[in-house]
Amino acid sequence: MLKRAFVAPDPGRLRLRHATRAVLGIGLAVVVCGLAGHSLVGAVTGGLAALLALFTVTDPTVRGQVVTTALLPVVGLPVLALAAVLHDLPVARDLAFLAVMGAGVYARRWGPRGHSLGVFAFMAFFITQFLHTLPGQLPELYAAVLLSLLVASVVRFGLWCYERRLPAAPVLAPVAARGLARATTRQAVQATVGGALALLAGQFLSGERWYWAVGATWWVFVNTTSRGETLVRSFRRVLGTLAGIPVGLLVIAPLHGSALPSAVLVALGVFGIFYTAAVSYTWMMFSVTVLAGTLYGLLGVLDPALLALRLVETGVGALGATVAVLLVLPVTTHATTDAWIQRALRCVHACTAEAAARLAGSATADPAPRVAELEALLGRVRLSLGPLVHPLSPFRARRARAGQVLALLDVCVREVRGLASVAADPEASHDARLAAACWRVEASVETLTSRVRRYRAADAVDGVLPPAHVAEPALAHLHSLERALAELAAPLHSSPRSPLVGA
Repeated sequence: MLKRAFVAPDPGRLRLRHATRAVLGIGLAVVVCGLAGHSLVGAVTGGLAALLALFTVTDPTVRGQVVTTALLPVVGLPVLALAAVLHDLPVARDLAFLAVMGAGVYARRWGPRGHSLGVFAFMAFFITQFLHTLPGQLPELYAAVLLSLLVASVVRFGLWCYERRLPAAPVLAPVAARGLARATTRQAVQATVGGALALLAGQFLSGERWYWAVGATWWVFVNTTSRGETLVRSFRRVLGTLAGIPVGLLVIAPLHGSALPSAVLVALGVFGIFYTAAVSYTWMMFSVTVLAGTLYGLLGVLDPALLALRLVETGVGALGATVAVLLVLPVTTHATTDAWIQRALRCVHACTAEAAARLAGSATADPAPRVAELEALLGRVRLSLGPLVHPLSPFRARRARAGQVLALLDVCVREVRGLASVAADPEASHDARLAAACWRVEASVETLTSRVRRYRAADAVDGVLPPAHVAEPALAHLHSLERALAELAAPLHSSPRSPLVGA
């Protein structure tokens, strides 16, 4: 697990750049808040606002990211005020918190922007509970949030905007549906029910730190679609929190809020969150626990009992999410995963067509954006198949077949990336055999994605595929791609009585 988080492949060092820029942006935001005369509470609020802006805004274009970042205070500041005003009205506060939670999940139907605004709104309410914000503190907190968002934006879009040189990631829109058939609607209901269960149980455990349970339920639902994904994330959230508790006891608590070492730990926590988020939710939660523990140390309230309470509240929140996804309008893993695999396969064909057109001399063909889309889609397939490939999954046969699908899709991405690289070489020339190979890839994808015909691997290889060793690089990538698509037939089109995925 540690190797996966910190030694995992990082093409273009994007995760490293993302994490380093986050430390820089958040650190500068906190420093500027301090220079502006804000209190520790104001600086913490500003730092968390900068963190959310850098972490949750994922629009596919830089222009879209700028617009979404500008909209964050539009939804966040009113929620901040609402939570502060309701601070001494527990029933109204709890109902408002659940309403914000449900609306935040429902907003995912509008893509990355809706997701970002929903997360920021929820966390604005959460932060007021974390810091016990009162109405009289709102002017300072408003100023801190706006100043921190400005500083984070200067870093992200001015000083270090590496996205301008990268192909855009796709907008992974949810499947079109209406009413309760829409996954985001069902999840909004699930999150609200799970949040209500967590809120009641959390308040039973602690009248002061109950919001931890609600926060745990919320973050379990973020970036998940099916019940299987949510269950795995619940487990990993508890595991990451448990792993971070010893650091709080042995490293953070003895510091007694000392400024310099605490600042270093905050920076390490932020770096860990951004660097591991894409590859290991467990280690991301470990980093979140270290960050939260350090902040509590700075506020002077950290002790072993508080850390133990955080672990219990996290478990309660994860349990609330588990009960909700199992009993309330469940979204099956099979339906979700099948849709993402279909999209990934169709993207393989689109990548191949663009590369072939580029090799044929087209000046407008560019496979790079399609390759970026395919890599993002593979990440979504990996997330969706996570419940089946998890070591604790009791479905051995399905786990093996899901692992085979992921391995073969990895091959597809690798070969498509190589093909695009060859196509980008101005010295590369078109080979007549490329057209035939691209046609075979197209036929393979069409058959694999067909819901009517049953595809046999032999259909793709009998008398068609040439030897594996081919001198022409583009052809070598295409032939390896053909083989991977042919081998995908077995796990994808097995007997309907034993589907690849199901929950």
